[in-house]
Amino acid sequence: MATMNASIKRGSAELAVLAVLEHQPLHGYEIARRIEQQSDGALKFTLASLYPLLYRMETRGWTKATWETTPAGVRRRCYGLTAKGVKQLDATRREWDVFFQALSRIGGLRRA
Repeated sequence: MATMNASIKRGSAELAVLAVLEHQPLHGYEIARRIEQQSDGALKFTLASLYPLLYRMETRGWTKATWETTPAGVRRRCYGLTAKGVKQLDATRREWDVFFQALSRIGGLRRA
């Protein structure tokens, strides 16, 4: 599948990150990998673009980062959703659903 236009990807980034963090905390590389995997390669984030987004989400109180040390002794930050982040994910899903319904009506789009 082709990658998304950059402006579409920017608009969907918060939903993608919140959604992959819904079930468990993850570190940045794993967040990027899962987004790419779960979108069949349509959404790809470099770590350089992902970390500023994660920082903004933490500042807003949607995520909380903690340090973890791997068995190999590597320290990395893991990001998990807060209660506020869960509420934001629900609100963002509703907003995107309304948006997709409107586009479907206007543009004759079908969901995959």
